[in-house]
Amino acid sequence: MNTLTITPDFSPWRQGLKDALPLFGGYIPVAISFGLISIQAGFSVFETILISTFIYAGASQFLFVAMVASGAPLPLVVLMTLLINARHMVYAPNIARYMDSNKRWFPLMHGLTDQVFALALVRLPQLPKAHRMAWYTSLGLLAWFSWIGGTALGAVAGDTLTQRWPLVNEALPFALPALFAVLVAPRCNSMLWTTTLVTAAALSMLCKIAGYPNAAIPLAALAGAIVFYAIKAMQPGDSQK
Repeated sequence: MNTLTITPDFSPWRQGLKDALPLFGGYIPVAISFGLISIQAGFSVFETILISTFIYAGASQFLFVAMVASGAPLPLVVLMTLLINARHMVYAPNIARYMDSNKRWFPLMHGLTDQVFALALVRLPQLPKAHRMAWYTSLGLLAWFSWIGGTALGAVAGDTLTQRWPLVNEALPFALPALFAVLVAPRCNSMLWTTTLVTAAALSMLCKIAGYPNAAIPLAALAGAIVFYAIKAMQPGDSQK
C-alpha cells in the first residue's frame, strides 16, 4: 500500500467530492434499478426511499425486498441481511485506524460501502491527518445522497424510463454485477490477484451452470481465499501484491 503523503489539489472537502464522482456511474444505475424493483415488489415510494436511506447496502436491499415480497419471516429476512453485511465488521476497523480518536467517525460508518471502503483504504494513508475526516465525510455523504437520489428516481419514474427507453430495462439487471466488476478489475495487476479472481469467478459460473446457484458465492469465496493464501505462501516477501 502506498503510504506517501500527498497534498490535495483542492480543500479536503472538495477533494472528497471529486473522488466520489466516479461512483456515480455505478451507484445511480443500480439505485434506479433498486427503486424500480422495490415498487414492483409492492413497497411504496416512501418505504423504498427509507430502505435506501437506512439500510444503504445494495445487495442486501435487493435481497430484503425480494424476501419480504415472497412472504419470508421477518427474523429470517433480518438474519440474511446481516449475514450479507457481515463483511463490514472488517471494513470499519481498517478505516478507523486512520481517523485517530475522532468520535465523529462513528456515525459516519453508516456510509462505509464497498466502494467507499476501497477508495478510503487507498486515499486516507496519502492524506495529511488533519484532512482525513473532511475528505471522508464529503465522499461518504455524496455517495449516500447519490444512492438515495437514484433510488427515488427509480421509484418515481422507473416505469416511465423503461417504457420510453426499453434498452434501459435490459441494461439495469447488469448494473450491480458491473459495479462489482469495476471494483475488482483494478486488482488484476498481479499474478496473485488475477489467479485468485479468475478462480473464484470460474467456480461461481460452474456452480451456476451445474444448477447450484445458492452454493456459487460461498464456494467461490472459499476457493478464492484458498488460492490467494496458497500462492502468497509460495511468494514470501511479496505480501503487498
